[in-house]
Amino acid sequence: MIHTEGTILTVHVDAACCAAAVTPDNHGLILTALTDRGLESTVSGTNLRSIIATVDDYLMNLGVAEETCLYDSH
Repeated sequence: MIHTEGTILTVHVDAACCAAAVTPDNHGLILTALTDRGLESTVSGTNLRSIIATVDDYLMNLGVAEETCLYDSH
């Protein structure tokens, strides 16, 4: 089996709010942490299809979190 790993770095207006929305999913293939620059999400696994599906779901959830956090801050 081939192990695949990558990091997604994102910057947000309210990174803490976005982190609160997506970090409950910190299990399995993805681990997200709040940094001083935004969010750092590490994805790792051995099944490429699962990694792709996880990243797709994560990015969708992160997009919703970003919109919600922007709306709540105004």
